[in-house]
Amino acid sequence: MAACVSTQKACMAGPTVAVARSSHRQARMCVVRVNALAQRVEYIWHDGAEGTIEKGMQFNEMRSKTKVLQKPVTSFNAADFPEWSFDGSSTGQAEGRSSDCILRPCYVVPDPIRGGDDVLVMCDVLDASSAPHPTNTRAKLAAIINDKVKAEACLFGFEQEYTMMAKGGQAVYGWPAGGFPAPQGPFYCGVGSESVYGRNLAEAHMDACIKAGLIISGINAEVMPGQWEFQIGPTGPLETGDQVMIARWLLHRLGEEFGIVSTFAPKPMKGDWNGTGAHTNYSTKSMREEGGMAAINAAIERLSKCHPEHITQYGTGNELRLTGKHETCDINEFRFGVGDRGSSIRIPLPVQLAGKGYLEDRRPAANVDPYTVVRLLIKNTLL
Repeated sequence: MAACVSTQKACMAGPTVAVARSSHRQARMCVVRVNALAQRVEYIWHDGAEGTIEKGMQFNEMRSKTKVLQKPVTSFNAADFPEWSFDGSSTGQAEGRSSDCILRPCYVVPDPIRGGDDVLVMCDVLDASSAPHPTNTRAKLAAIINDKVKAEACLFGFEQEYTMMAKGGQAVYGWPAGGFPAPQGPFYCGVGSESVYGRNLAEAHMDACIKAGLIISGINAEVMPGQWEFQIGPTGPLETGDQVMIARWLLHRLGEEFGIVSTFAPKPMKGDWNGTGAHTNYSTKSMREEGGMAAINAAIERLSKCHPEHITQYGTGNELRLTGKHETCDINEFRFGVGDRGSSIRIPLPVQLAGKGYLEDRRPAANVDPYTVVRLLIKNTLL
């Protein structure tokens, strides 16, 4: 029997179906049948509660569960994957008397952790009547993408900052127990164990994003020690939200292996420490063409008139970050400028010199919903 147990463990790793063991008394055979064709599909969604009091800094809004398909789906077409359901009463998305919520596959990428034919599937959530759930911000974005928006070929670059916390979420990863590191200054894009905390997770996350086929543009250590950033884009409207959400899921999933909690809280540490944001770079075809500076200025003018609408949807707790200090503009003020990191909207100097390009919205908090940022920028500059 012991031989059979050890043989089963060996066989589970591959398609081998039989192993023979012999002894001086008799030959023994252990046959293990495995389905080498089965595919693990990770259905991913968000519960819409990022940054709430209930979640705090320890918990995030990403959810997922695994479906095993005996016949793999290799098309990477989301429509070819079956819908699924989950218990919404256990995620705060439904009541017990009508708890089923539907997961509708929207975006599929290779699973960089499991490998093989396994995939990650980003889903949006539908209610019991198959209508978009109130937390389904993807559907709200999809609803405004009309012919005019498509003609402008909008592109986005999403700069996702995050802070690594020790398990339990009470102390920044790498900080001295019960104390603080040196003041800010040496840590931004730093190198060396005295300047950088958590590089192993940041590198593993970048590698996973690349293997998943996400358009990740880079990573860097941020101003506060233990704070990092990765960039997704340039990508289209829906693709931006889908890829950011999958990248967030990968960050949390890999954190399990490293014993690190990643938080998107806008101001995880009070005092003279930078907050955590999600600066969003945005361009349209008109902005990228010759003379595009006129389209950029026109977009900024329109954004200046709807500042409150953006602020109320740009992340929970953002008032703690947008104070006018630490490279931010005061939350109650709208200001733009060339190369000005203390503004609401920054025009990069190379854009000003070229007379075309893109703008950077510096207001979103790190815990903002990426679908919402994209929707508001399109809505209030093009529609």
